Amino acid sequence: MRTDLPKPPSTALPAVADTASTRYVAGEVAAHPGQSGFRPLLGNANALMSRVVLADAARHSIDLQYYIFKNDATGRLVAQRLLAAADRGVRVRILLDDLDISKEDHLLDALDAHPNIEVRLFNPFRFRHRSILAKASQFLLEGPRLNRRMHNKAFIVDGMQAIVGGRNIGDAYFDAGEEVHFRDLDVLAIGPVVAQVAAMFDRYWNSDAAFPVTAYSDNQVSEANLATLRVRLLRDARAFKESEYADVVAQDLPNGPSAEHKGGWFWGEARLAADDPAKVDPSPGVDERRLRHIAPALRRELDAAKSQALLVSPYFIPGDEGVALLAALVARGATVKVLTNALSATDEPEVHAGYAKYREDLLRAGVELYELEGLRGAGVQRAYGTSSGVSLHAKTMVIDHRRVFVGSMNFDPRSVTFNTEMGVIVDSPGLADAIEQFFARATAPDNAYHVELVHGRLRWTGQEDGKPVEYDHDPGASRWQRAKLRMLRLLPIEGLL
Repeated sequence: MRTDLPKPPSTALPAVADTASTRYVAGEVAAHPGQSGFRPLLGNANALMSRVVLADAARHSIDLQYYIFKNDATGRLVAQRLLAAADRGVRVRILLDDLDISKEDHLLDALDAHPNIEVRLFNPFRFRHRSILAKASQFLLEGPRLNRRMHNKAFIVDGMQAIVGGRNIGDAYFDAGEEVHFRDLDVLAIGPVVAQVAAMFDRYWNSDAAFPVTAYSDNQVSEANLATLRVRLLRDARAFKESEYADVVAQDLPNGPSAEHKGGWFWGEARLAADDPAKVDPSPGVDERRLRHIAPALRRELDAAKSQALLVSPYFIPGDEGVALLAALVARGATVKVLTNALSATDEPEVHAGYAKYREDLLRAGVELYELEGLRGAGVQRAYGTSSGVSLHAKTMVIDHRRVFVGSMNFDPRSVTFNTEMGVIVDSPGLADAIEQFFARATAPDNAYHVELVHGRLRWTGQEDGKPVEYDHDPGASRWQRAKLRMLRLLPIEGLL
């Protein structure tokens, strides 16, 4: 990879209300001075179509920042809509973390060949060999740098609308495909906070850690590859349109973000919390604490809780400090509830081991714990096909029935120390109520197990096939999974998770 390749800086284009969608947004924002409007994207299909509708309505600019952008059915659909927007003259900037790029290389190269599309990779591997062995070798040589990843997620259109939250781009996040489907959460935002998201994107785009895909000497950025991709994406988009999935997705569209389907907004003062992109620099002398912005912001929100704190995090490893913080809230009279993944709902048992280490301490302190059922291995029937299971991926928090966080940050050491993260903090009782309803559905007995400490022993209670169930061990997990969990809890790996 060439590190001396010129990287012309660019910034967000000015927001101009010159389309039906943006004129509608401008009118709504003008009626709520100083506030931002939010619409929670709770359904995975609606989350996909919201992105498609926004891309189709774009006139000036689309900026995407993601940890993962899969070259699968939904990823290619989004790519096709981005290409169509670029053909209309829309400037498209795509910034992706490089860790999970594999078969996406050729897709990104071809898109970058379009004069209106530019693709950059954040904190890239030095060599573009995508095999596990090649990546492992590079980790051995540059582990301190490569272990730090950009986990941010943002989709910004015409400088006036933005989607932020937990979803990446790929089938698993939109209830498509046969793999595990994620239960996730985004918000569509309008108003002053969108400019903050756009400014954050610019900081990452122009940072020292972002490189054009053309920095790799073996890139395939060419008009011929773009022409081939254009034909294939159009074919795939037509096949998608004719699929059963598309029929169901279309039914969600009335709740999507467009001038034709206005819907309601939750209004409130909002601000973006985001780490500095230089957080991924492990060089000696770098003051990492100065670059961590989102973790201290969320800590302050939790510290201020008086009556309630609801936390949703697929990776929940609070550490001794986090346990003490939550215990203090309970001692002050606040209700504290946490939703995370059950052992059967995660493919990363080492992460669950980190959570399990603190589970009993949290329960003794009065924190209420819920674990999302995995439902694995049974060909789970979802709304849009059959998946091999479900897993929690949302990251959100509600404080005192009015302050809300939605973003990319898990409550774990990796998010605090190694990854860059972002999210919005909103003061809105209406949005808080919507997220509380999401929490209530997700923690209902037929969706999650309630974990309790009874006579010093853990007990999981839930509901299966309409009947109450009770377990004295991690439900849905095999003996081997439980044994592996016990072994992992003995290892000093928490700081690496």
